Formats: sequence, structure tokens, C-alpha cells
Amino acid sequence: MGIGESAAMSLTHSAQATAARTANSRWLETLARVGFIGYGIVHLLFAWLALQIAFGKSADDGDQSGALRTLAAQPMGKFLVVAIAVGLLAMAIWQGLEAAVGHRAERGGERVVERLASTGRTIVYLYFAWTAWKVFSDAGSNSADKQEALTGELMTSSGGRWLVGLAGLVLAAIGVGLVIYGLVKRFEKHLKTGEMNPRTRKLARRLGVAGYVAKGIAYAIAGILVVVAAVNYDPEKARGLDAALRTLREQSYGTILLTLVALGIAAFGAFCFLQSRYRKV
Repeated sequence: MGIGESAAMSLTHSAQATAARTANSRWLETLARVGFIGYGIVHLLFAWLALQIAFGKSADDGDQSGALRTLAAQPMGKFLVVAIAVGLLAMAIWQGLEAAVGHRAERGGERVVERLASTGRTIVYLYFAWTAWKVFSDAGSNSADKQEALTGELMTSSGGRWLVGLAGLVLAAIGVGLVIYGLVKRFEKHLKTGEMNPRTRKLARRLGVAGYVAKGIAYAIAGILVVVAAVNYDPEKARGLDAALRTLREQSYGTILLTLVALGIAAFGAFCFLQSRYRKV
């Protein structure tokens, strides 16, 4: 091995060690746990908007950006939105480091899967942190309208329609993955179950299953609608979670189905509160 290769390997190991120390730092852990609380609040508000849609009373977007705007309109709401943005950014940094150098307890393909999952979580947390900042700065206007406008612009060409359709398939696949993730209780491996008493562990299991399944259903429907929009050249159907919830309400027994989904999303919000205490960070 040459001197150059040795120096490069030394720098790589040094960078990995620095990233690992950062990932294990107390301040990052504290902010990430605060982020879980904020993430939980957003999902509880999201569930409230879904319930309003179920009973035909919502005028705002039935998605996370609508939930953040609802929060921002309350007393001290903008301060809370900023706090949530900071917490979500910390969660994104934590998961980004996990994607880069984490999951050392896993081996082979299992570690690859976990690092890819952390990459996905990094993107999600960054998106929500950015959305929270936009809401705080009053620049985060109707996200469903923006998605519809972007989809319409992309679908002016056949290549764009294929891209929109592919995005819809990916979103639907994520939804299916969330449902499976919840049903097989894979989330438990990331919890400090040894520190839970039997009642808390049972509660965490039930909230996790209900929460991930409900979110997965919502994302899967949203993805299918995006695919339909690409096939039929109908950007109005590509409005993300808002369109998914409203479409669900239009089905037979839609109010009941959407109410169940809303309760599941609320369960995910409560599960986030448990994660703020028991998640392995």
C-alpha cells in the first residue's frame, strides 16, 4: 500500500470516527428526542385535520403542512413551529450520521437495509424541517396546490408523465412498506424495550402497529392517486396526502374509514412521544 493510499484510509477512518462521536453526542441526542415530541405534535394535529375532513369540516390541507399552519395560528404557535423545525433538523442529522457510519450492530445485508432506511428518514425529517421553517416565515403556502402545480408542469411532456408515475409508484411502495413495517413490529428493535415495564411495552406495540399501518395506508393511496394522475393527465388528483384523505372519505363508509385512519395517525403521534423516551439514539 502506498503512502497516498495509507493517508486516504487514515482520513476516512478519522472522518468516520468524528461522525460516530457526533452521532453519540449528548446534545444531538437531546435535540433528537425533542424532535420526536415535535413530530408527535405534528401527527396529532394531522390526525385532527383528517377527522375534520372525515366530517366535512376542514378548509385546510389534510397533511403535515396543514397541521403546522394550524399550530402556527395558535398563541405561541410560531415559537413552537421553530422548535419543531430545530428538533426535526437534529433528527435529520442523527439519521444522516446513522446512514453514513451507524448500525454497526448489524451485519451484511441487514446493515445495508438499515442504512438505506436511515437515508430515507433523513430525507423525510429534512423535508418536514424545511416545511416548518417555510410555515414560520409565511412562505409555506398551500403544499397541495404546489404539488398539483408541479405535477401539471411535469406532465406537459411524456417524459414528465413517466417521472410523475414513477414518483407515485415509489410513494405507494413506501406506503406498503410502512404497513408491513408496522404489522411485523420491526419498530421494536429500535426501542429500549428492556427499560419498559410490561404495560408500557404493550402500549408501545399497539401504538406502533396502528400508527405505521395508518400512515402506510395514507401514503399508499396518495401514491396510487399520483399514478392515476399521470395516466389520466389529471394534476388535481396529485395533491398528496390531502387528496388521499379526501378520496378515502368519498368511498362507501368513507367517514368511518377515514376516522379509523385519523385515529391511527393519532396513535403514531402518541408513539412518537414514547420514542422520545425509549428510542435508541
